[in-house]
Amino acid sequence: MARTDRISCPAMMADALAAHTYSIVARDTASGELGVAVQSHWFSVGSTVSWAEAGAGAVATQAFADPGYGKMGLELMRAGHSAPESLARLLATDRKREIRQVAMVDSQGRVAVHTGQLTIPEAGHETGDGFSVQANMMLKATVWPAMAAAFKSAGGDLAERMLAALEAAEREGGDVRGRQSAALVMVRCIPTGLAWLDRLFDVRVDDHPEPLKELRRLVRVQRAYGHKMAGDSAFAKGELERGTLEYEQARSLVPGNLEFPFWHAVALLSLGRTEQAAATFREVFSKDRNWAILGARMARSGLMPCDNATAERAISQAAREAGTGESRAPRP
Repeated sequence: MARTDRISCPAMMADALAAHTYSIVARDTASGELGVAVQSHWFSVGSTVSWAEAGAGAVATQAFADPGYGKMGLELMRAGHSAPESLARLLATDRKREIRQVAMVDSQGRVAVHTGQLTIPEAGHETGDGFSVQANMMLKATVWPAMAAAFKSAGGDLAERMLAALEAAEREGGDVRGRQSAALVMVRCIPTGLAWLDRLFDVRVDDHPEPLKELRRLVRVQRAYGHKMAGDSAFAKGELERGTLEYEQARSLVPGNLEFPFWHAVALLSLGRTEQAAATFREVFSKDRNWAILGARMARSGLMPCDNATAERAISQAAREAGTGESRAPRP
């Protein structure tokens, strides 16, 4: 079909979501983790384009997007169909396939991608070992090759490498309209049976002047919370040194967040490290007195991982030394 016919049939697009964008779907060859990342000048692009499920695969559905490719693509891959088989089955029944751009990667790293003949230029895709990058409505045709090169050369985990691919696209000019939203989803290799625990990263920037910078910041925050959870797990096993290291890593990623030192102090109480806990509480309370109120409430409710008297004593000591003006832990 001639290029002049590309946008000649509005009825074909009436029920489609105009998520013109660039994205990557990928499987980490070492860990088996799966992910999808995307950026666009379109509101809340992640709610339409990005789909991933542990043990199944990852999908990006874009251009004049049909979210059904995400839902049904994951269902087919979960049932044991490869990414190429799954995409072929869905395309075969889609009379609007020429306005679609869809990419899939399955849990074994098999990749499939489709760029319809009626997608808006510049549009195209490139595949590699366990990944596919795809883009449409780009300023230049160099966007997706730059994404592929960046992904292959980047270090770090899958999330870091996908971010590198998105940033490479933006350096090449990205979406011809500019930028607005971005998202990144990354899931485990093997499902736990609890879908909410399988998502290692699930961050979205729905509307922002610099969505990729904000997306990278949110990935860093989610990394911090991952270290916090690993710290709690270590403390639950009595592993003081490893738990402390995990909390230190969390704090280094998001230095101003008082959640991490507060819950570190709570975890220290679980191992009987009362003086260390009080010192850490004191650091928190000196910066924000409301955390002392929270600690006191938790202690009185029996929600601390030690007896109430020990918890109240540690919190009272910390509150007094932090200069809250209270001889006991403050009450609401």
